[in-house]
Amino acid sequence: MRATFRPSPWAGILLAAFAAGAVACSLYLRYRVIQNSEIGVVCDAGLGTAFCRARAGVVFLFQYSVFGWVALAAAALNLARPSVALLAIGLIAAGFGIVLYNVTASAFAVALMILAFARPARTA
Repeated sequence: MRATFRPSPWAGILLAAFAAGAVACSLYLRYRVIQNSEIGVVCDAGLGTAFCRARAGVVFLFQYSVFGWVALAAAALNLARPSVALLAIGLIAAGFGIVLYNVTASAFAVALMILAFARPARTA
């Protein structure tokens, strides 16, 4: 029986740090930048700072479910050919997607990433 896909302990720590960082960053963006009414009024009035452009970019991305679709694509590729890099991309995108209203696609992506642990590991 072939060994299943398992990241090394150091890769697991790095993946957990990436996922926690993505969730923390998306929580900050959601509650301190996007849903903050004072910042929204100032940015919608035409203030052209980098902060307002970043806010507009994140709003654009979550309106079109980009975080969920990226997470889903990375998870599907990871299911077909498991790798730590695809797992990291999927976890980061899913972390942003779950917090920023792309829950359905992101949650399905997380389920696919869990299924990838049952896949055979790559042979060198």
